[in-house]
Amino acid sequence: MQDNIGRESSKDNDLFFTCSLIDYIARKTKNTRMDVVNTLGKKRIEKIYDLADVYHSDNIDRVSDDFIVESGMKEGNFDNVKACGYAIPSHWDIGKVYKRLIKGVADREKTGVIDALFHVYNSFVSAKIDDYNSSMYYENPSYLLECYLENRVIE
Repeated sequence: MQDNIGRESSKDNDLFFTCSLIDYIARKTKNTRMDVVNTLGKKRIEKIYDLADVYHSDNIDRVSDDFIVESGMKEGNFDNVKACGYAIPSHWDIGKVYKRLIKGVADREKTGVIDALFHVYNSFVSAKIDDYNSSMYYENPSYLLECYLENRVIE
């Protein structure tokens, strides 16, 4: 039985936090989201996902710093926030976009959430979502899923 105290299951909320933390770390270290996910690795991502209900109660700066240091993540030169010429979506906004896409991929590909997370962040769609000067990050979740599945932006 799923823990369903709110509108979403607690695991959906855990995925939302995990994706939001990934975005927060990416902004803080100026790395692409793909680089953050790959540097953190599967074990740390699983830990974040499994303990998200604990981590979300803590200060996100401290939590992110702990994972940055533990993984040996270096500062990059990708700054999509600085490059954005429009309203900047929050890390929570982007976390929600990724959460929906990852859930869709996991359902469609009949895979676990963590595997789907790695597939999504390592796909072309991730770079498109992270271009805040495009419209991709606020597209309909079903459209993003179809683009991912087709491995191209659908016109």
